[in-house]
Amino acid sequence: MNLHAVYHMLLIATLGWALSATSPVSANDDEGALVGLDTVIEESTIQTVPVIGRLVPARSGVVSVLSQGVVEQLHVRVGDRVQAGDEMAILNTNRLSWARELKAAQVASARASLTNAKTQTSLRKQELKRLENLKKSAAFSAARFEDAQKEYAKAQSDAARAQAELDRATADLNLSAIDLNNAKIIAPYSGVVSTIHTEIGTYLNVGESVVTLVDDSQMEIEADVPAHRTHGLLPNTQVNFSTNGDTNLMATVRAVVPDENPLTRTRTVRFAPDASTQLNQVAANQTVHLLIPAGPKRVVTSVHKDAILNRGGKRVVFIAQDGKVNIRPVTLGDAVGTRFVVLSGLEPGDTVVVRGNERLRPGQAIRPNNGAHAGTAQVGSTQ
Repeated sequence: MNLHAVYHMLLIATLGWALSATSPVSANDDEGALVGLDTVIEESTIQTVPVIGRLVPARSGVVSVLSQGVVEQLHVRVGDRVQAGDEMAILNTNRLSWARELKAAQVASARASLTNAKTQTSLRKQELKRLENLKKSAAFSAARFEDAQKEYAKAQSDAARAQAELDRATADLNLSAIDLNNAKIIAPYSGVVSTIHTEIGTYLNVGESVVTLVDDSQMEIEADVPAHRTHGLLPNTQVNFSTNGDTNLMATVRAVVPDENPLTRTRTVRFAPDASTQLNQVAANQTVHLLIPAGPKRVVTSVHKDAILNRGGKRVVFIAQDGKVNIRPVTLGDAVGTRFVVLSGLEPGDTVVVRGNERLRPGQAIRPNNGAHAGTAQVGSTQ
């Protein structure tokens, strides 16, 4: 027998003597003390570490003006919720309307020029054909025929140029129509107005900011995770998070950005909350507490926390067997929810006392109290 086994036996004997010497004898010892029992289990678990993240909207940004002009109407205020397609502001359209009318007149003029050019082309073609029919006649003039050919070619060129002018005028008309239509600043997506960058009477050039819009209906979680912790964050990996007092919410890893911050040695990770997760009264950049995997999944033996007693500076449990209890020292690891990982002293399937164990003595008879049964808790994640 080695020294470790001898020490273990002496420890059990010492604890048993101490308990028997200090515990009062109950009147119902012969009947057995009522206790609650629980089973030592073996399950897989993943150790986790806490990481602080933030909520980020899937879409947010500045809505810019696409035409130039003076702001005539502003229909929104900070905090207003808009739907996609809603009018948020309108520019003064007087100049834009008259510009469109001018382009429309130019289109009409170009169309008339094209009609005239086509008529001239038809006349030149008709004259050329008449001279061609006189080739066998004494009245045929070769010089006149050559002149008619050149005049017909010139008429065709004029018609092509008139067609190009019409196309250019039509394009200008369409652009002016777009400018007039863009005088209305429309919400590109549904969201909440977070900032207004202009005011009625302000002249805006193309591309200047009107409002900042935040789509709070589709939020993601962004966290700066230590680089050595990202190896277990594969796409579609599920993690727990909490926010606004709501706990045990679930999110899935969407992407790990392959760009490491050289100062903090962290990488940005995006998490997508599960479709079943309800986020209430959340805001962009709101703090989120995540529990991410700290290592690979492992199988552990666990015991309910209520089975653990401190005796003589040692952690012990009462083992129930054949209607009696015996004391046994244990070595514990991390907490896993309502249980502890057992490093030594217990095996899966052992039955331990979790209720009424404070006054028990080694060898004492017990009676299971089903109402005091702790139940078998699932092994959770450690922090």
